Amino acid sequence: MYEQDSKDNVLIVEKRLIMNSVGEIIATNRKRLGWSQTELAERLQGEGFNLTNKAISKWEKNDTEPSVTIFLTLCRIMGVTDIYEAYFGSNPDSLVNGLNTAGREKVLDYIELLHDSGKYKSHVCEILPFTRSIDVYETPVSAGTGNMFLDGSKATVNMDSSVIPNEASYGVIVSGDSMEPEFHSGEIAWVSQQDTLCDGEIGIFGLNDEAYIKKLKRYADRLYLVSLNSKYSPIEIKESDRLDVFGKVVGKINSNDVPDYRF
Repeated sequence: MYEQDSKDNVLIVEKRLIMNSVGEIIATNRKRLGWSQTELAERLQGEGFNLTNKAISKWEKNDTEPSVTIFLTLCRIMGVTDIYEAYFGSNPDSLVNGLNTAGREKVLDYIELLHDSGKYKSHVCEILPFTRSIDVYETPVSAGTGNMFLDGSKATVNMDSSVIPNEASYGVIVSGDSMEPEFHSGEIAWVSQQDTLCDGEIGIFGLNDEAYIKKLKRYADRLYLVSLNSKYSPIEIKESDRLDVFGKVVGKINSNDVPDYRF
């Protein structure tokens, strides 16, 4: 198309690209492969798309269009590697642009030789997870009757840092069922070492030299260590009791997921 630029009196050439429709791309390549619409639908079904040959027919008539995901899958299973070329007939940025079929086959042959030589394979770096060392106390903290753990032995384990909360200072083994369903016997609770807790937070406590994992709760100006399992009664903290706060529970992990777990 030509139009006159009134200011500079110069002829401007407007080039319009002739673009193939999605339906034409599908129909042309399906016929190139000698597949029926039913066969193409079956191949798409094998890719996990629930459709029939009626959908193929509507696409090829341009009554409807497939989603981007389905269209890209169609291109892959039909061997359409240059989608720009499929739309416009040629791709000026393609290295094989302007080559005939024989020339393109020679390019592919050379690429295959490069692959077979093994000299030009891309190297994928293996990303190693960051590990973290953390202590896990051997003596369980009770979710039931209570026992002391800080004087007991501990083991240092090396784990993927992504499974340990950043704020965790150490781990303790849960014993008993009073903190179910949140915590189960044998699990490891991750603890942030601190000496204060807010009302309603779950922590590790020493009460009269016995260790517990409980929720701290205040009722009517009285403090209690509360179990999550309703069959256990709250433990009232009396003025004569000695209460130590060892830390706040910030997560948990199944002990089977801890490498070299031997407790």
